Amino acid sequence: MVIQANIVNILARTIEPAEIYVEKGKIVNVLPQKKLFSQYILPAFVDAHVHIESSMLVPSEFARLAVRHGTVATVSDPHEIANVLGVKGVAFMIENAQQVPFKFFFGVPSCVPATPFETAGATITAEDIDQLFAQYDLKYLAEMMNFPAVLHRDNLVMDKIRVAQKYGKVIDGHAPALRGETAKQYIAAGISTDHECVSAAEALDKLQYGMKILIREGSAAKNFNALIDLLPEHWENMMFCSDDKHPDDLLVGHINLLVKRAVAHGIDVFKVLQAACINPVKHYGLEVGLLNVGDTADFILVDNLQDFNVLQTYINGELVAENQQDFIKTTPTTPLNYFEATSRQPKDFALAPALPHQTKLRVIEAIDGELITKLYWHEVAANKLLNSDTKADVLKMTVINRYTAQAEPAMAFIKNFGLQHGAIASSVGHDSHNIIAVGVNDEEICKAVNALIACKGGVVAVNGEMVKVLPLPVAGIMSAESGETVAQQYTEIDLFAKSLGCTLKAPFMTLSFMALLVIPALKLSDKGLFDGNTFEFVELLG
Repeated sequence: MVIQANIVNILARTIEPAEIYVEKGKIVNVLPQKKLFSQYILPAFVDAHVHIESSMLVPSEFARLAVRHGTVATVSDPHEIANVLGVKGVAFMIENAQQVPFKFFFGVPSCVPATPFETAGATITAEDIDQLFAQYDLKYLAEMMNFPAVLHRDNLVMDKIRVAQKYGKVIDGHAPALRGETAKQYIAAGISTDHECVSAAEALDKLQYGMKILIREGSAAKNFNALIDLLPEHWENMMFCSDDKHPDDLLVGHINLLVKRAVAHGIDVFKVLQAACINPVKHYGLEVGLLNVGDTADFILVDNLQDFNVLQTYINGELVAENQQDFIKTTPTTPLNYFEATSRQPKDFALAPALPHQTKLRVIEAIDGELITKLYWHEVAANKLLNSDTKADVLKMTVINRYTAQAEPAMAFIKNFGLQHGAIASSVGHDSHNIIAVGVNDEEICKAVNALIACKGGVVAVNGEMVKVLPLPVAGIMSAESGETVAQQYTEIDLFAKSLGCTLKAPFMTLSFMALLVIPALKLSDKGLFDGNTFEFVELLG
């Protein structure tokens, strides 16, 4: 195979016309040409940190959508399915990924469960991590979310880090809001990256201590605008990632959109492409070609270096996508799951009246486009029943342990969802993936929860007699359907949720993170209301 294009040599900072010769999946020769061509060839895009499960697609279907946008590889953390099914879930992701030519580079989940303050479906120990590294070609120890334990040099956590170091593996970080000396201590434990920075000042702190910083732009958490101005100076130590991306967004674009935005922002194209194409390959030691003679033929052709419209995507010399059409076949998936919760009644979600004097209610304040939340104090009149207040946009929410038949619901309140009618619920609830729901009253919450339980996992929106469900039979977090089908179903249920008054850009993605205890400030687990700053449970009433 011979391809004629202008080669974008990112590290040499040159663009030169050439003929590229490919044989048996590798680049065997590059011959310079005299006249420029109409298309450009460059190393393909790599998502430097993603949870495939958050796309609600199994890896083989994620691949079909990603290659259309020029992505050929991901640094993938199977943390989500591991919290449901443990080592068996990690094996499922690896085996499903092997059905397609896409290059999935999985890590070993480090925090299963993420904290001792929630109920997960499984546990992964340091011994399990050792076995996984020994059995599979896994590239890194995935994000070390329990940063307080790292700072205190907890033995169980440090044992996991030592296992990764024994195998010479990179260790990924997760350190929201850590600055100064605490950031330095966290990095000193051997942790090399962070994708949780929400401000340039925080990212700069970590960069100066030798950490690699990932610019994240997912369906819910969006930090591009906050961090992009660091790239012109720190391009050698930065990467792009999506972290969590819903199927409808993945259908539209992936890392290519961040590259286009960064170039439009006025940043040097070679610096942008180094962050998008080169740095992840070098940092993690990925077997992804970088357009050198002898490399595997992993590359993309684009029409120009402003819009980055992807004309063709190649993996190992195979054309896997052309003009937004992929050539990867959908493969059948046999679902596996762990879902024991049984149906509920509205009374299960009732709360006792407030105290006989006016009091304050701790409320989770969701922030659109962020994983962090704020503490909001809501005044409650004496002896008033603790119910949703749609006028104040303070809604009742619940998290229920899905791994036990009749666990008692944990209850709290949340602001900024905006629902005026009905309820929404999901079994995608980071990190333990218990049932999470928010609604305008106990009846609607119960209806949404029961619809979710009936299908043993999925996302649900209800309003009176109207019920919409997107079933997720694979671990309660992924569909076995095609990417296009899931994207369409998700779009419909997302629009329905917004028709109920929800003002969030990604209601279900935001909902899923309201149980993510390792991100401050206030979250809800199946065990109660949790302060992510102090890492302890707090009372509903203050």
